[in-house]
Amino acid sequence: MKIAFLTPEFPHPNIGTSGGIGTSIMNLSKGLIQLGHQVVVLVYGQNEDASFQENEITFHKIKNVKLKGLSRFLTQKKIEKLINSLLIKKKIDIVEAPDWTGITSNIQPKCPVVIRLNGSDTYFCHLDNRPVKFLNKFHEKRALQKANALLSVSQYTADSTQKIFSLKRDFEIIPNSIDVEKFNSDDSLIKNSNNTILYFGTLIRKKGLLELPLIFNEVFKSNNEAKLILIGKDASDIISGNTSTWQMMQQLFTKESIQNVSYLGSVPYHEINRHINEATVCVFPTFAEALPVSWIEALAMKKAIVASNIGWATEVIDDEKNGYLVHPKDHMVFAQKIVELLSNPILREQFGMEARKKVIEKFSIEVIAKKSLAFYESILIKK
Repeated sequence: MKIAFLTPEFPHPNIGTSGGIGTSIMNLSKGLIQLGHQVVVLVYGQNEDASFQENEITFHKIKNVKLKGLSRFLTQKKIEKLINSLLIKKKIDIVEAPDWTGITSNIQPKCPVVIRLNGSDTYFCHLDNRPVKFLNKFHEKRALQKANALLSVSQYTADSTQKIFSLKRDFEIIPNSIDVEKFNSDDSLIKNSNNTILYFGTLIRKKGLLELPLIFNEVFKSNNEAKLILIGKDASDIISGNTSTWQMMQQLFTKESIQNVSYLGSVPYHEINRHINEATVCVFPTFAEALPVSWIEALAMKKAIVASNIGWATEVIDDEKNGYLVHPKDHMVFAQKIVELLSNPILREQFGMEARKKVIEKFSIEVIAKKSLAFYESILIKK
């Protein structure tokens, strides 16, 4: 089978920065190729129109059309023309696209279109309790209604999306995946420290980064040797208008605790596993996710985790079995769980073993690629 992924991002130096959507597509692509199938990646929003091939993936960079009032529509038609051209040349059989901003709302190719929910703008605005742009919601709903089939990375995201958009459609639940061989712990590289707390991901309000300083302040009161390391792109704050969440965070740490905080900024994706490996505990106090790849990566590397207990969380972590789940605003309890793990290597090891076992069984690229492939085949048969 020949599967095309339409996406605004992909982790490749020729394409630009990437987040969770791009990473999940990269992992799934690897799994599909290992099963003997072909992958084409169509990346819109690029600085040029270009094509190249690497690691058995064919990439098509798509430059958006610029024309006031018609840019989106004309870009969509440009994408539609490319898809149909690849279809005629028998380069693709099916297209998968994300729900984000409803890129396929005006695309009607001559092959099936599957949308995989990784969290639409409307979904995240709903979780953040803030207004969504009318056109974003309109296009996202239209894209979902027009799709031949719908996938979701979590049951929570599927249920929430059904309710938000007043849909009456079936969703297949297939979570995000990771390369469990790449994300594998190496005890020989771990530094002799039991006090390193790692957060990796975008520094943004919706991921609980304005709660994390308050949590770490409580940790520091109990363990003044604890160190917090932050990795990820700094983001502006949509509510206050501040251009830097990191700047806002610094004001929330105590004078004493901030001395033990290090912000490393963004690091190349291939270096993330080293930082996870060296951490004692990973923390994710987020308010809004669909199914976070970062959590799964940390679990795969046998890391003890303290994470948010909201919505999707129980589909990733089993509380008190392979991690702890706490509400991000419950700073005292969140901190207590971190302190407990920092001081208890036996419990960390127990959580870590259970965590990797779950990732291998549920989130490995082999498992997810087979599930996705079976779903694609069922859609092509119906078509």
